[in-house]
Amino acid sequence: MGSMQDSLPITWRPETGEHDTEYERARVGRVFNHRRPKRYPRAIVEATQESHIVDAVQLANRLGCRVSVRSGGHSWAAWSVREDAVLIDLGAYHHLELNAAETEAIVSPSTTGRVLNTYLGEKGLLFAGGHCPDVGVGGFLLQGGMGWNCKNWGWACEQVTAIDIVNAQGEQLHCNSTENSDYYWAARGAGPGFPGVVTKFYLRLRRSYSNMLSSAFIYPISCYKEVMDWVVALAPTCDDDTEIVAVAAYPPPESGIQHQPCIMPLLLTFKNDEDEARTALKPANSTRPPGALVELVNQPTSLLNEYRNQAAANPLGHRYCAENAYIKNDEDVAAVLEEAFCTLPHPKAFSLWYSMNPCSRRPLPDMALSMQSDHYFALYTIWEHESDDRRCQNWVQNVMKGVERHSEGAYLGDADFQVRRTKFWADENASRLMAIRQKLDPDGRICGYLDIDDGSGVNGLANQHEWTSA
Repeated sequence: MGSMQDSLPITWRPETGEHDTEYERARVGRVFNHRRPKRYPRAIVEATQESHIVDAVQLANRLGCRVSVRSGGHSWAAWSVREDAVLIDLGAYHHLELNAAETEAIVSPSTTGRVLNTYLGEKGLLFAGGHCPDVGVGGFLLQGGMGWNCKNWGWACEQVTAIDIVNAQGEQLHCNSTENSDYYWAARGAGPGFPGVVTKFYLRLRRSYSNMLSSAFIYPISCYKEVMDWVVALAPTCDDDTEIVAVAAYPPPESGIQHQPCIMPLLLTFKNDEDEARTALKPANSTRPPGALVELVNQPTSLLNEYRNQAAANPLGHRYCAENAYIKNDEDVAAVLEEAFCTLPHPKAFSLWYSMNPCSRRPLPDMALSMQSDHYFALYTIWEHESDDRRCQNWVQNVMKGVERHSEGAYLGDADFQVRRTKFWADENASRLMAIRQKLDPDGRICGYLDIDDGSGVNGLANQHEWTSA
């Protein structure tokens, strides 16, 4: 293959079919979900610089095989691991800098939220990235980015001002609203269907917050309906710097509550003044329903502390099955989500409702991302042993059969196209996105959407509710 290939940090699939420890490490070592796929790339390129990405795409073109990309490895369905593809792993490719005015960060895709905000925090800055600390910004931003306080501050991808990419032909391009604009439009919401490999994101920043407070209330699951009705009604009235979620989970051991599922409203406010933070949380603190087992009111916190809490809720070395839906605005949310919240199949699993109003009520910028509602719902089913796979996955599928009929569609980031087909974009945006993919990557060089038998190719997803014909 010549000297270019020799200079690449590349691991080839063994020809003999025998187990190869180094190949397995490169194939799935950075896949967060330990429910690892039985798909085998032809080669894995562990890029450490931009030229490796260019060379890898050009190599795939010469070989006539597809390209897949791994940023943080947090895709629940392991979209990066594709049969007979050249997998470009960006975990060792690092770029993180501020522009001269310190209004914008320029970052490589595998940069995690915790690394980015630790760096920015030292300079009094913040980027509202993903809640889970080890999620890379690459997949997160391409899917839209439901980040910190998304309900008020908007989608993280709205803060992407430009991208650098390697396109399907192996060319380097800079893309923004006026230059290579089809790529820029698609990058904000295409998810794994983006027809290129992003090498850098240019991110608009905000000032950080010095007086973050949280309030959390833990109720027995028997209080589910009263608590959920309260939090759903409260959320749209909350302060503009306050996010609010409701989680069904088994509380952590430090709570003192043992062996019982609970419903937990959680509020987090971002302020620079303690009195303002207390005022922001007062409507929830003063109207919360009676009967809580634990009440944690106006607790000082920080983004790094919140990252620690998120890491504890999403443990390493476990098996995961995630699903989600945007519940229609006029639905009875408590009734729709009752089974999901009240029948958790494992003590480490949790269900989440995330308020999206008022972000969900305003027009979005012109970009691929176009699906949202007032109510975001997700299941994160977590377990340790392969023997539990069928039971836990069946629970997710059975719950979603009831939930999805009350939904507008779903978020790419918590989806698996191999299992459930639904809508991810407004119809017009989906049609435009699939046309852009076909124009910019006519040979289907970039793997795209992993559906049943990985067959969607350059055509992409149908963007249809599968269940409507059932």
